[in-house]
Amino acid sequence: MSKKNFFDMSKEERQKTFWEMSDENIDFSDIPEINQDFVKTLKRIENDHKLQTDTVRIKSYLLNWFKNNAQENSYEVLINNVLENYIRHQTES
Repeated sequence: MSKKNFFDMSKEERQKTFWEMSDENIDFSDIPEINQDFVKTLKRIENDHKLQTDTVRIKSYLLNWFKNNAQENSYEVLINNVLENYIRHQTES
């Protein structure tokens, strides 16, 4: 499958293609092999973003949207990601 065809697909088509794809059909050629030399260079990175519990009033339709659209993460993680991206884009401007 060419990359162009893949990027022209809808999200649902891409997901279906991935689930149906066998391991033999995955192209790993652009990913370097991980060996012991690479592993020796790894360093642990501590997450310095401490979470703080607080109460925030959110309109019910917004909260429902986050709950319905959070996929692999919880809706709280999705809200945090959206807020972080918003701040990042504001500071880049």
